[in-house]
Amino acid sequence: MMKLSLIVMAAGMASRYGSLKQVESFGPSGETLMEYSIYNAIRAGFDKVVFIVRNKMLANFKDQFGSKISDMVEVGFASQELDNLPEGFTTPTNRTKPWGTGHAVLVAEKNIDGPFAVINADDFYGPESFHLMATELKKLNKNHHGACVVGYQLKNTLSEYGSVSRAVCELSNGQFLEKLTERTKIQRESDGNIYASENRRKILLSGNELVSMNLLGFTHPFFQILNEGFTQFLSSKPDNSSEYYLPDAITKLIIDHQGKVPVVETGEKTFGVTYKDDKEQALQEIQKLVKNGTYPSNLWKQES
Repeated sequence: MMKLSLIVMAAGMASRYGSLKQVESFGPSGETLMEYSIYNAIRAGFDKVVFIVRNKMLANFKDQFGSKISDMVEVGFASQELDNLPEGFTTPTNRTKPWGTGHAVLVAEKNIDGPFAVINADDFYGPESFHLMATELKKLNKNHHGACVVGYQLKNTLSEYGSVSRAVCELSNGQFLEKLTERTKIQRESDGNIYASENRRKILLSGNELVSMNLLGFTHPFFQILNEGFTQFLSSKPDNSSEYYLPDAITKLIIDHQGKVPVVETGEKTFGVTYKDDKEQALQEIQKLVKNGTYPSNLWKQES
């Protein structure tokens, strides 16, 4: 049976939220959002979980999360630090921001030996989404560069408390990703419509657009594309706020390697904690899911 790994990106600085939202409690027994994702992933057939963290968070993650799931899946950790760079490159003196999601996945390369999925630690992904991802990963040719995307309807991803940015999936043949178009400052306004604001103009959106919420899948050879892309990024001498993103690497796969990247749609709602006020809504959503039996009141007690 093909083994599947899950990479949890938890090294972000949470600048808008104002705290380490990766370890905030949302479930009735203190569960974090990423624990619900991990729970769903295990039930979808994932065998290993790798946490991407900063060094200063490593001990806490090992104690708080690794111990909970180590009896069910293999657990790994990788540190995303500014000096995790290819040979020949050094960290700019004034750089304080992480290098981005592409770099985050890249630092986990030594922990991964087969197909893998990637998620954000501070977003909720439902059980259907992981089943779709597991099914799609098993279809990919493990010996070639490959990727897949779980697409969410835009209207199921918005915050009530501020604007969000989303990568809109532009499709070819209604199935394969042609490109990811970043839309910024998206929110539902008082007229009930959803708009993106770009370059001082509003763009009306239907809400049915498929967007990536960073639930992405890859074959192991994709690390080659990540390595090449990150080296090119660094060689361009980026400014101190620039980041190397996973969508950049996926675009490279499509353009430079003529890769076909399937997008599978889920009707599930996803939510996160971009803003502090999002927490109450997330708490209510989790309570509903526990009440209707989707999740037990204690995720891990029944597994011990």
